[in-house]
Amino acid sequence: MFKLINLPASYKSTTMRNLNQVCLFCLVYLLSQIVLASEIYRVVDEQGRVSYSDQPTANSTQIEVSIQTPNRQLHRVKSVYDGDTIILKNDDRVRLLGVNTPEIEGRFRQDEPGGIAAKAWLQNQLKNGKVFLEYDKEKHDHYQRLLAHLHLPDGKHLNVGLIENGLATVSIIPPNLRHTKELVRAQRRAEKEGLGIWSMPQYQPRQLSQITKNNKGWQRFIGTPKSIKTSRKYTRLIFNGQFNIRIANDNLALFPDLKTYLGKSIEIRGWVSRTKQKYSMHIRHPSALIVQ
Repeated sequence: MFKLINLPASYKSTTMRNLNQVCLFCLVYLLSQIVLASEIYRVVDEQGRVSYSDQPTANSTQIEVSIQTPNRQLHRVKSVYDGDTIILKNDDRVRLLGVNTPEIEGRFRQDEPGGIAAKAWLQNQLKNGKVFLEYDKEKHDHYQRLLAHLHLPDGKHLNVGLIENGLATVSIIPPNLRHTKELVRAQRRAEKEGLGIWSMPQYQPRQLSQITKNNKGWQRFIGTPKSIKTSRKYTRLIFNGQFNIRIANDNLALFPDLKTYLGKSIEIRGWVSRTKQKYSMHIRHPSALIVQ
């Protein structure tokens, strides 16, 4: 339990009021290093002295404090757009970092299995309307959406929660690498237990020979890379004359030596692009390559 300095009501000077405010700010900052958020109560005793505590009493009043840190800020939620996007009260859109959930039905897209369940779970988690946004190196994407990890006032990490319940897959896009290990561990647990999408037939891995132009959305394929080809912008693992994966040269440092993949059966996770009769996946992080 903590208490902030007591000030008699007779102390009305600007200096003393400012001192109390500074002390409260310092207290809140120190608390933020220990927990994500804490309830703080204001108490005025019979002599008019004011104190602050993290424990409620019969004559205390709870005050709302935004515990702001350089990368974590409190916001109000207006609505949940889908399983990995929310809308704040100020109408800013926030795309959750490190995760991808199945699509819900929209004007230009069909719904995907698991999309409604992911959205419903996120709505339930955010029903109190408060969320802390934790930013990474890039604060916005090319759609001008905020990019963030979402935390509840009790400290629950919603990005990880989606993954560990099998409602989303890991989708790491450098340079935003914060919490990568935690997300990958959560996905391994969900996959091992067959939770959510991991038990759905639509998301089971297929051989590369089954790839077609009708493959939409997030996919899993299994194949064996035969060779490596390097260009100015990308390095490619060539699986056959129809399929390759491309890795931006700027991201190669995140991967093991690509030669270690050659001749091994690998599961590739991501989105397929097609040029004429050739297919490719843009792989941004080694978590999308699973050696069998």
